[in-house]
Amino acid sequence: MHIFRKWALITGPLLAAGLAASMSFYGWDVKACWTGAVIMLCVIWWIFEPIPIPVTSLIPLAVFPLVGVLSKEEIAKAYGNDMILLMLGGFMISAAMAHSGAHHRLALGLVRLAGGNSSRRIVLGFMCATALLSMWISNTSTTLMMLPLALAVIDQSSDKKLALPLLLSIAYGSSIGGLGSPIGTAPNLIFMQEYQNFTGTAVSFTQWMSWGVPIVLLMAPLAGMWLTRNLTYVGELSLPQPGSWRPEERRILIIFGFTVLAWVTRTEPFGGWGAWLGVKGATDATVALIAIITMFLIPNGRDGKLLDWETAVKVPWGILILFAGGIAIAQAFVESGLSKSIAEQLTVLSNLHPLVIIATIALAVTFLTEITSNTAIVVLLMPILGPAGLAAGVDPALLMVPAAMSASYGFMLPVGTPPNAIAFGTGMIPIDRMVREGLVLNFIGILIITLVCYTLVT
Repeated sequence: MHIFRKWALITGPLLAAGLAASMSFYGWDVKACWTGAVIMLCVIWWIFEPIPIPVTSLIPLAVFPLVGVLSKEEIAKAYGNDMILLMLGGFMISAAMAHSGAHHRLALGLVRLAGGNSSRRIVLGFMCATALLSMWISNTSTTLMMLPLALAVIDQSSDKKLALPLLLSIAYGSSIGGLGSPIGTAPNLIFMQEYQNFTGTAVSFTQWMSWGVPIVLLMAPLAGMWLTRNLTYVGELSLPQPGSWRPEERRILIIFGFTVLAWVTRTEPFGGWGAWLGVKGATDATVALIAIITMFLIPNGRDGKLLDWETAVKVPWGILILFAGGIAIAQAFVESGLSKSIAEQLTVLSNLHPLVIIATIALAVTFLTEITSNTAIVVLLMPILGPAGLAAGVDPALLMVPAAMSASYGFMLPVGTPPNAIAFGTGMIPIDRMVREGLVLNFIGILIITLVCYTLVT
């Protein structure tokens, strides 16, 4: 991989320059040429990572204002977008829950609900608990949180077959659950932002959940059944004890509960509390930021607050920069005319059955995300699929939603998602087993996403 990175460092700019020269030769204007060059460079460097992905994501910030593709005001709006603030809020709320230990108690409680009298029920319990938590906490944080619990169970279990399915249930459950809510994973928010840009219509928190939750409810048990198909051990397995409730755990969960309630009811029913209180300018990001401020103010019952800056500052800033770079690229796509031109070439989509369109997109994106960042893939596809839908005379959501969802469902390789890499890092999962188990789940995910999107989105 080191050789490929060195190759990409040199060839990336060369290919970008070659693309710009070719576009200029065929009559494209300067803005389009620069946009194509920046996208080409970002794609190559995102895939092969000769420099960190977030650093590559700063290229649009530096180049687009310099060459006149976007103004400095448009770039500032991209990097300070409302969806980025919502994602930042979600990360900090997740950090506060982890700091308090409330997430550990929730996880154990959810696993116990499934029972612990067989290896199969333990795996299913971990799968469902992980998926539910991952709806609200980043999939990476959820995996890191659940892993020590799983290792403790493996150490005291007599079932020699338990380790691999249990560890994979955590990795896969984190990715599966991320589709359940807008803040579950970055591709969800990228879709919501770009859909609003192209159509002028916002997708609400509850509308996304009406698409995502059914997929989670179908995918989690099916994945659990696939992973546990060879488990036959029956015998009580002890779980770690969480101890007595602490004040900070209760306070964090209360604030978290009110935050989720505010997200879900902001625009619904009957206009939601935003309309009832006459604060229609309030957004989901507003709710998240108020929750964060509240956590910084409320004591934790010991010698500090529910959230401190030392904890908050550890959020994954790189994802926020990548998201911002993607918004800038999407804006440049539109301003340069590339979106319109590509969309016109894709009007053939109007001749295909919606089921074929959704299935094709889900298949392509699922296997693309096995080799590069799912966020980067969605960043590149949304500016193409949105205008393509408009040009083909169909709701852009028909193309954009399955792409955003499929980007989170790469189960085959350690590089496919951070949860895969974390689980593989335990040394207990042979790469060939992950490929075999994940390949089947890839196709199950493609099928479920296709059917649910066709039923609920079209």
